[in-house]
Amino acid sequence: MSYQKYGIRPDLVERVKYKMKNPVVKDRMKQMLSTVTKYDLQDRMKVRKLVKSASAALSEKLTETQEEQIIAFIIGQKIDPNNTFHLLKLWATFR
Repeated sequence: MSYQKYGIRPDLVERVKYKMKNPVVKDRMKQMLSTVTKYDLQDRMKVRKLVKSASAALSEKLTETQEEQIIAFIIGQKIDPNNTFHLLKLWATFR
């Protein structure tokens, strides 16, 4: 799995996936990410802000190292939220 190459632990991913099944949390995350562009996802400061907001919405305490790993993963994926293929590829990573 590609996220493990960045040092992101599978247990963290599983906890987040479980929490995202809650409709309230899922809607909050959708609202937070509704205006994000591919350029936002390549800007380290904006990604850091999104990661902090997402971790607060999910009630996940992240260490500085975990934050940096997640930021590096997001930037490394070069995600375009308007490209269906990119979203499917990302979804497949976390299935």
